[in-house]
Amino acid sequence: MVKAEERKNWTKEQKLELKKENEAILNEYGYCLMDGHKQRVGNFKIEPPGLFRGRGDHPKQGKFKKRILPKEVIINIGEGAKVPEPLKDTNGKRLLTTIRYGVSSFYKTYVVSWLACWVENIQGSYKYVMLNPTSRLKGEKDWQKYETARKLKDCVKTIRSDYERDWKSKEMRLRQRGVALYFIDKLALRAGHEKDEETADTVGCCSLRVEHIKLHEEWEDKENVVEFDFLGKDSVRYWNFVPVEKKVFKNLNIFMKAKQGGDDLFDRLSTTSLNKYLSELMDGLTAKVFRTYNASMTLQDQLNKLTESEENVNSKVLSYNRANRAVAILCNHQRSVPKTFDKSMSNLQNKITEKKKAVKETKKEVKVLKKQLKESKEDKTIKQLEKKKAQAQRLEDQLFKLEVTATDKEENKEIALGTSKLNYLDPRITVAWCKKHEVPVEKVYNKTQREKFAWALDMAEEDFVF
Repeated sequence: MVKAEERKNWTKEQKLELKKENEAILNEYGYCLMDGHKQRVGNFKIEPPGLFRGRGDHPKQGKFKKRILPKEVIINIGEGAKVPEPLKDTNGKRLLTTIRYGVSSFYKTYVVSWLACWVENIQGSYKYVMLNPTSRLKGEKDWQKYETARKLKDCVKTIRSDYERDWKSKEMRLRQRGVALYFIDKLALRAGHEKDEETADTVGCCSLRVEHIKLHEEWEDKENVVEFDFLGKDSVRYWNFVPVEKKVFKNLNIFMKAKQGGDDLFDRLSTTSLNKYLSELMDGLTAKVFRTYNASMTLQDQLNKLTESEENVNSKVLSYNRANRAVAILCNHQRSVPKTFDKSMSNLQNKITEKKKAVKETKKEVKVLKKQLKESKEDKTIKQLEKKKAQAQRLEDQLFKLEVTATDKEENKEIALGTSKLNYLDPRITVAWCKKHEVPVEKVYNKTQREKFAWALDMAEEDFVF
């Protein structure tokens, strides 16, 4: 905190010096050669020692993260590449660095994409240095991910028919699998996996417990409503009231019978067995593919419903963000209201107020000039009037943009749009929409996102359909 405050008071020269130092570090460590091509490296820095925070109410919160030493790092480099010199410790002794030539300590294969890895001491998990999202390899993986999701479109009707048939099966295992698949498909729930006692108590569909749902035969004006209340990934609460098919509701009653709150809801099902079954239905199909498929389909459907061709660019961008918001709600991408939200909204409202005054005053001036023009047809007055009209129109456009921004900001204060945009939405849908409706892609993708989705910018035509 002290250093952060000190940096705020730095001179321009000090900031420039720091920038040069960071650029030098980036040039030395921030790039690699892959198949002869220079590629940007992603996270090439290791976290310093400190206290572990974790997500939500993590049982290991407050434990000390120790410093990672060079000898604890595995480097994945080409067989003929020069082994890098490790750094020196505080006593001036050289520390050995473990080297593996293109071999993963997990799989003993040459196809891993990480550049370096190490084991952190809190949870004993592996941390990796990977290529930057803008790299060619990452782009290819992205493309493959969305192509797999597009393939699901051709067989999703059959899969849905199958899991609906399983609701009536004599085997409880098949009934549970059918209901779980229904939730994964319709609610975009993560599959979830088994947790040990030393991790945060977060769950997914397959690991739901009886205590995580309540059944309401009637809720408000709906029937057969399931109330979900559990902590999902990163300890984000999922609380939702969902009307379900009558057969699903009856099956849930059966699954919960004679069970305690801490018992598994789907006690005959695991994420492994579910994904094994899905892979038999379609090559590469997992529970996560449903999430990508439904997110992308929702974006495409919402864009078709919300976008009006005659709207201006700012209105179209608002429509896009609302479509993205529908996806974020589906995927439960929540966030806490930013601490600076009230202040930034207040500043925005002040700008809107000032802009309204400017518009009002300019329109008054237009009226005065029109009156003068009736009395005298001078060229000078005509030019002044045209200039003032143009100014009034420009101010109205600016006011409209500010009002759209305020609406957008208010609607999304508790919704994280970035996660779905980066990970679940086929970027070709966005690029095609931009081309079709003449919206600059810069309005919806920032520089980093444009670099990440460079393959989609080149590939997508305006008639692209997911």
